[in-house]
Amino acid sequence: MSESGGPDVTQELRLPWDDDPEDLYEHAPCGYLTTLPDGTVVRVNETFLTWTGYSRADLIGHKRFRDLLTPGDQIYHETHYAPLLAMQGEVHEIALEVVGTDGRRLPTLVNSVLERGTTGAPRIIRTMVFNATERRSYERELLGARRAAESSEQRVQVLQQIVADLAAAPTEAEVAEAVVRAPEPAFQATSSSIYLVDAERDQLVAVASTDPTTGNWDDMPRSSTRAVAEVARRGDLHVIGTVADAEEHFPDLAESMRRSERRSVVLLPLTTGPSDEHAGVTVLGVLAFSFRDERTLTDGELRVIRLLGQQAGQALDRARLYDDARRREERSSFLARATRALDEEHRLLQRARRLVERAVPEIADWALVRLQVGPAGLVEHHGGPAPDPARLEARTAEAIETSAPVFAVDADGLGCTVLPLTVRGRVLGTFAVRMAPDRRGAEAERQFLIDLADRAALALENARLYEQERAIARTLQRSLLAADVPGTDPRFAVETHYQAAAQDMEVGGDWYDAFLITANKLAVVVGDVVGRGIEAATTMGQLRSAIRALASAEAGPARLLEGLDRFCDRVDSARMATLVYAEIDLFSSEMAYACAGHLPPLLHEPAGPPQYLLQARSAPLGSRAGDVRRVEHRQRLAAGSRLLLYTDGLIERRGRGIDRGFEILAREYARLRDAPLKGLTAGLAEILVGRDHGDDVCLLCLTLGTEERLERSIGADPLQIALLRADMRGWLAGHGVDTDCLNAVLLACSEAVANSIEHGYSDDPFGVVDVTATISPDTVEIRVSDHGRWRGARDDEARGRGLQLIYESMDDVSFDRDTEGTTVVMRRHRGQSSAGDL
Repeated sequence: MSESGGPDVTQELRLPWDDDPEDLYEHAPCGYLTTLPDGTVVRVNETFLTWTGYSRADLIGHKRFRDLLTPGDQIYHETHYAPLLAMQGEVHEIALEVVGTDGRRLPTLVNSVLERGTTGAPRIIRTMVFNATERRSYERELLGARRAAESSEQRVQVLQQIVADLAAAPTEAEVAEAVVRAPEPAFQATSSSIYLVDAERDQLVAVASTDPTTGNWDDMPRSSTRAVAEVARRGDLHVIGTVADAEEHFPDLAESMRRSERRSVVLLPLTTGPSDEHAGVTVLGVLAFSFRDERTLTDGELRVIRLLGQQAGQALDRARLYDDARRREERSSFLARATRALDEEHRLLQRARRLVERAVPEIADWALVRLQVGPAGLVEHHGGPAPDPARLEARTAEAIETSAPVFAVDADGLGCTVLPLTVRGRVLGTFAVRMAPDRRGAEAERQFLIDLADRAALALENARLYEQERAIARTLQRSLLAADVPGTDPRFAVETHYQAAAQDMEVGGDWYDAFLITANKLAVVVGDVVGRGIEAATTMGQLRSAIRALASAEAGPARLLEGLDRFCDRVDSARMATLVYAEIDLFSSEMAYACAGHLPPLLHEPAGPPQYLLQARSAPLGSRAGDVRRVEHRQRLAAGSRLLLYTDGLIERRGRGIDRGFEILAREYARLRDAPLKGLTAGLAEILVGRDHGDDVCLLCLTLGTEERLERSIGADPLQIALLRADMRGWLAGHGVDTDCLNAVLLACSEAVANSIEHGYSDDPFGVVDVTATISPDTVEIRVSDHGRWRGARDDEARGRGLQLIYESMDDVSFDRDTEGTTVVMRRHRGQSSAGDL
């Protein structure tokens, strides 16, 4: 007992230091080794021997510590452990692996202390060895977990990037391209392919692959027994880990795996959520990816794969909605553009041509319109290649017979559609297009083509009806234009021209007329009725008839216009019509004229420049505003004067003042003063208007009296000779030249002009030939001059048949050739009867 009365602890407890020190050393929880400075073991405890399986005799004096390590650790002992111990005198927690007698490696942590003698030289090394097996396992597990986490993080990052790519991909094709690239970075797959479901055709369509040469990569029906079709039907993820697994369930896939050296395959359905709470998921496609080695996927990888299928399915669903909306918008826009383009053309053939030009290449690579109305048998095509002619004819016949579209796909995979152009139950023709079939939305594409054909048929029918109405109106208008303009008369000549608007299908109200009121009084008129079409043409005919009825020897232009004003009270469509009306006394050469709101006549007398006649102006017919009094003006005309009446289409232009138009007309009219009357009005229209103009043009040119001297200048164009001959024939006849003399002069003049053009201007298409004709009681003299250079011809040399005809036709012929050109002077004596007439 202790002094305090308690138990004597020192008697009942043994203190740790009371244990046997040797026992503590031998059975310590760690290994102890004592080695010489060279590493030879001189002492080792039982714990180390138990771990390694060695006996003391095996180690002491026979083994160095480094001999107990793995080859790699022996090198580390030599290069790091021993030098560090020598420098520092101690090392701590050096990880080394000790090899036991059975070859098993024991992970350890080693602490060593170098003891030195009194002289400082190394004496012994004391080493403590800890068993690190559990720690190594823990580190391995920790490292594995870290690697798994890093791999998972990498997959998540890849998946996030894929989701971002899917969100940025607006079209189905771009979504498919993003999905097919996903397995390689996410799961280290070697190749992948994607199939999309075409519900309308009940097919799986191969759309993208990173290696199309591997496997059986092509389209297939959804009812196929192949693995991809099975996954699409069931909507379940399939992982085929080995070729043997594939042989058991999908023999076709096993064969493909053997050919392509793939060992594992994943078949992932691309799904979207249910449309309602009772429906299942919808499979939009299948993603197939493979590995060259057998691969076992972790639960985490499978979760990511399923998530990829859901994200890809949602992106595909969104892209399909976008594609459908975009396709509808594009088709709607095309229909609107095509309709506008057809409306811009008025003629039937032009509209048919515009239709195929719009269709190719926007929606097709070939198109054809075959019309059964209008120009029957018309075939317009554009682009290529064309389908087989025999098949096309058969489909065309079927479409016409059934009045229904014929949709077909040729052997080359291109769709050829023949649509009847039907309006009010009548087939106008067919519209055929050749285009790549749409993988999706085939029904919508068919409806689009039907809609296009309906619009085209209506446009073509409108053009046909418009052309029919236009033909009727033009026939009516031309029948109402003066067809009985007075012909050959030595006292005057009339030349007319009518040119319809090139851009307007409807005829206008422009018209002209010339008639003899009495044997010695000539009336000429040019007018313009407001409006277009048949009504305008009819009104024009009524006005023409009214003018002929009102014209009389006593009335005069002013009274005639007053009568037309009263006429407008009964025919309202004639109101606001404009016209210029003139009466010419062929005895006195006096002209009386009046303008009712019309452009002024242009008079060109033999001497002086052209002048606009600005007197006798009043309001249009039937006008109730302004000065409605009708006035007229009288003026004497010199023989050879030319009077031009015209409508506004000749000079009015958008973007140009009318004064400028008047200037241009006067200038061109003056330039053509010496041109033959025949073709003069048509030439003026060609110069001032051309053939592409939006308004009708009507001209009437009157030449009064027979010119004493005929002077004409024509271009170096053989076509001008006929016009000159017609003009000269009228001039000679007006002077009473007998027929024999007249024909001889015309022949000689024509040959002389032809020679000047051929030899004088052979290299100059812009040359001018001047012709002057004078007449006396006994002789007709013709002078033909050019300013060209005749090559290889002499004055007395008869070149060919032309000069021979001149010499035979004329009584006297002479040539004057110098550096300025060549002049031929020819004279022919008139017969006694002709001379007596003068």
